Amino acid sequence: MRWKVAILTASDRGSRGEREDTSAQVIRELIEEEMNGEIIEYRVVPDEKDEIMAALIEMTDYFRANLILTTGGTGLAVRDVTPEATLSVIDRHAPGFAEAMRMYSLQKTPRAMLSRAVSGIRGKTLILNLPGSPKGVSENLSAVIDQLPHALAILTGREGDHGDEA
Repeated sequence: MRWKVAILTASDRGSRGEREDTSAQVIRELIEEEMNGEIIEYRVVPDEKDEIMAALIEMTDYFRANLILTTGGTGLAVRDVTPEATLSVIDRHAPGFAEAMRMYSLQKTPRAMLSRAVSGIRGKTLILNLPGSPKGVSENLSAVIDQLPHALAILTGREGDHGDEA
């Protein structure tokens, strides 16, 4: 199964073309190589809640992404509003992904506790917030990527909640 994946970068400097989006490149590589995913949409928006929300809604409702991975805007800075935007558009929480990413990252750096990343579901789309740094993206996505195909299969009705478990 080839999953449809959208990438949304929240970055003031990136949206103005002042910064190369290397974090999205890391996401693209991991999704294509590790999950056989197809990137169907990629966008960079400023750290504005309304713009992030609009992009997430369009990626789910129009592009029908199975998975949306955001990068950036998950820290403690005033302009870091990606979690709030995500919480505003999801129908249901899926906290295990964000919890697993934080637990994994805490083994690498105590600064992982500063992450406010969230994860949730809008319709049949899973949305995960990732950090803004390429290293943080790689570590966090690597922590959960092996569970994403099963989660997406459940969301899309291709398999039951328990898979092959007894």
